[in-house]
Amino acid sequence: MQETYLAHSEKGGFEAQSYQAHVTAVTDNAARYAAEAEEYSPTFNGELKCITTNASLMHDFGKLCEKNQAALHKPDGKGKLPINHVDAGCAELTREGAWCSALVVYSHHRGLPDMADECNRCEKIFRDSSLDVRKKVDKSLPELFQLHKSLCPDKIPVPEPKVNVNPMFLRMALSCLADADHSDTAAVYGGAVNEKDVPLLRAEERLEALDRYVDSIKGDDERSRLRQKMYNVCRNAATDAKFFVCDGPVGSGKTTAVMAHLLQQAISSKSRRIFVVLPYTNIIQQSVSVYRKALTLPGENPEEVVAELHYRADFEDEESRYLTSLWRAPIIVTTAVAFFETLASSKPSALRRLHELPGSVILLDEAHCMLPVKFLPLAWKWMNVLADDWGCRWTLASGSLVRYWELNSFSELKLPKPEITELTDEKVRQSLAKYERGRIKFRYKEHPLDRNELIELVQKSEGPRLLIVNTVQNAAVIAEDICNRYGRQYVEHLSTALTPKDREAEVKRIIERLSDKKDTDWTLVATSCVEAGMDFSFRTGFREISSLLSLLQASGRVNRNGDFGAAEMWSFSLADDKMLTENKGFQYSAKVLSKYLAKDMISPEISTRSLEDEIIAEGGVTLEEIKKFLKLECKEMAFCTLNEKFKPIEDDRVMAVVDNALACDIERGCGDPHQLQMHSVSIPRYQKEEWGLVEIIPGIYRWTLGYDHFLGYIRGVIDDNRDK
Repeated sequence: MQETYLAHSEKGGFEAQSYQAHVTAVTDNAARYAAEAEEYSPTFNGELKCITTNASLMHDFGKLCEKNQAALHKPDGKGKLPINHVDAGCAELTREGAWCSALVVYSHHRGLPDMADECNRCEKIFRDSSLDVRKKVDKSLPELFQLHKSLCPDKIPVPEPKVNVNPMFLRMALSCLADADHSDTAAVYGGAVNEKDVPLLRAEERLEALDRYVDSIKGDDERSRLRQKMYNVCRNAATDAKFFVCDGPVGSGKTTAVMAHLLQQAISSKSRRIFVVLPYTNIIQQSVSVYRKALTLPGENPEEVVAELHYRADFEDEESRYLTSLWRAPIIVTTAVAFFETLASSKPSALRRLHELPGSVILLDEAHCMLPVKFLPLAWKWMNVLADDWGCRWTLASGSLVRYWELNSFSELKLPKPEITELTDEKVRQSLAKYERGRIKFRYKEHPLDRNELIELVQKSEGPRLLIVNTVQNAAVIAEDICNRYGRQYVEHLSTALTPKDREAEVKRIIERLSDKKDTDWTLVATSCVEAGMDFSFRTGFREISSLLSLLQASGRVNRNGDFGAAEMWSFSLADDKMLTENKGFQYSAKVLSKYLAKDMISPEISTRSLEDEIIAEGGVTLEEIKKFLKLECKEMAFCTLNEKFKPIEDDRVMAVVDNALACDIERGCGDPHQLQMHSVSIPRYQKEEWGLVEIIPGIYRWTLGYDHFLGYIRGVIDDNRDK
């Protein structure tokens, strides 16, 4: 018999951890996470905590077997344990009829399975595939259980309650176990997250701070008075519904007005955190800057109060788990892709943050473009489950709001129809909308333009000018063309080719240039990231054809305050070019938009119609495709398949670090998760060999080509292409 039973080996100078210490810590923390989530649930009352506790008690049960202990006691132990350590816990729990708990244990490394496939395994359900392993484990169960009882006498599984589980419940249970397990393991090896330092929401105090901030920036012109009216209406709106919508037009001050409403909701529902979910990574920083100025209280660190998460940084490997981005701040600003991919995930590394979501107030800003059409009904299902079962409150805001849950094309889907409250009344909307009339004149170049033709069209127009194209590479290539032809002072560039840190600096530079009324002869070349949430106002705009909603949003960055009378917003397509790439995600919506442009019928009033037309467009999204995703979630509980197919951005991407010092720190196991977010770029996975990415630790790469503060990582791509 072993003198000390271990859960983790000594490694890298860190001491080994005992089985008792690990099981106790994981069980206590997982139970606490579950209890905190259930505080906000009108549906579940202890079931999540019980199932999570049982799973936590048994998750490493198989490590007690003699062969696994021998491996764990080896110095600097590495590699796979000789016997599947998950199987014993699953066997013990299924023997007791604790099927949900067994599923959570079974999934805590591999992820949630497709349930139909798992059930078809019959006697192998939630068990190891090897009959020999199963027989050995089954034979050892009585001895292992007695050993567990001797080591952890107060940590014994209890009968599992009957519960009508749904996919979100199972994800929530895995979240509690995965976070507790990964956090405790990280603590053993020096990568712990200090939860005690996380500030509280303190919604009443932050609302008072926001009031002071808004009062300090208000003007005395008519538009400022209307913005103040918008703020007051949102701040004082009713808070007793689960769903709210706000469709205030461009420049109506939604950023602060809706935040006032979110804080009021948090006060009335005693919420624990606020999420602001934005469609693009670039617009995070401008919103974060406002929120940190307005909501940070004396003595607080703004970065701890308002967390900005640009990428869904999730890592399965034990070496890199500590760098996973978590939802541990009172106010979290993140992207729609990162947020909804978490809800769709089957993987422990992503799901470990999900238990932080119950009891949250969530803003989906620019909600019309948060996801591709084929995913919207599924997202709506999730939102309603989280509202009904987990106490979440939702606000959908946009200057071009599409009530997609009411679309005729979706009628046979029988989507939930909760009560939805308007934040602003018709009178306020009409007062704000009057500034929209005559602000933009839409123009269209029907024939594709080559790079030279496009640059000539742009350059002869009044500035400052905004040029938006459909891919990161196109933006960088065209920005360099303008720079080479006219000089660096005539062009700025903003896209995800830049790290978040460099984007932050570039946004500040753009704001400074726009503030200088004498500095007009220049062009910002960007991707769709500037279409929403950016308080920019250019004289003339150009938008590569993508969709009606994108065009309307882009036009909100042109003549934003109506200072120039009517301003021009050009739509165009690009001719084939070996240096340019195509965004296939826009191919069907672009067809619909081109028809509208040809008929000169661009307006916010046809936003809903455009989405209907995209759904029925030949070759576009089909209702059958939409039904497929709903079926995977709601009927089949096909967790693994849904995780693979739910890709709002078609390209599978990897995180690449451009800062060499940070890359070296990560290689040594001492990287900082926040710095990783700020000094990395997201690269299509299929390009990692061609572009020479080098894996530092599992899931994180070093960028080895050129990088500069103007073109970002595309600098290296362009230079590499020229050398070939």
